[in-house]
Amino acid sequence: MSEQARRTPVGPPRRLGTPTPAHLSSDVLERAHQLISLYPEPRSALIPLCHLAQEQDGWLTPEAMADIAGLVGVTPTEVLGTATFYDMLHTEPVGTHVVSICTNIACILNGAAELLEHAESSLGVNAGGTPIDGTITLEEAECLADCDRPPCVQVNHRFVGAQTPESFDQLVAELRAGSRAADIPNHGTLIRVRRTTGLVADPEQVASERADMAEAQAQRAAAAEAAKTASDSAGAKS
Repeated sequence: MSEQARRTPVGPPRRLGTPTPAHLSSDVLERAHQLISLYPEPRSALIPLCHLAQEQDGWLTPEAMADIAGLVGVTPTEVLGTATFYDMLHTEPVGTHVVSICTNIACILNGAAELLEHAESSLGVNAGGTPIDGTITLEEAECLADCDRPPCVQVNHRFVGAQTPESFDQLVAELRAGSRAADIPNHGTLIRVRRTTGLVADPEQVASERADMAEAQAQRAAAAEAAKTASDSAGAKS
């Protein structure tokens, strides 16, 4: 391989027909490109990019999934298939605050069923629903890993400690009033501290290693094709 080829950065693969990102904001796109640069394969950044898009919109919109597909060189269907595998990613609209009540064994023994029933009654929706004001989505969750404080409750994946029906109503009132914004951001924001540095590696070395990997893959593919041709030829003669 020529020295020039080794020094040419390998860009992310793009499939024919993938649109140029049009839905994600310029700030989110900048952060997306920074994330992609941390991985040897762009598609490895798919899940972090889904979280970025969810931070922008509160859920993964079809337009955002199309943008992500174009950024990492996959189809929107592949993005959807990945997103639907994870509970923390929502492919349908949810409230500003997703309130999760654990009903696993430790919590169910300490009043989780009664708390969930109270929450459904006070919010006027069943688990999985969102009141008409769009502020709260209620979820019944499996173990949330806060078993020493049952019944465990999370809001936007932040622990809020064990809740009683009375404290739950107070919590909802605070969320609707916006008084918990300092410790509980809107749904979709996993962390408010942005990474300022990436991987410490020589860009030319990374480009060279990627080029070597691509060349090795091409050689393996050619060898496999040659072996198949030889096998077919031998079979035809016998």
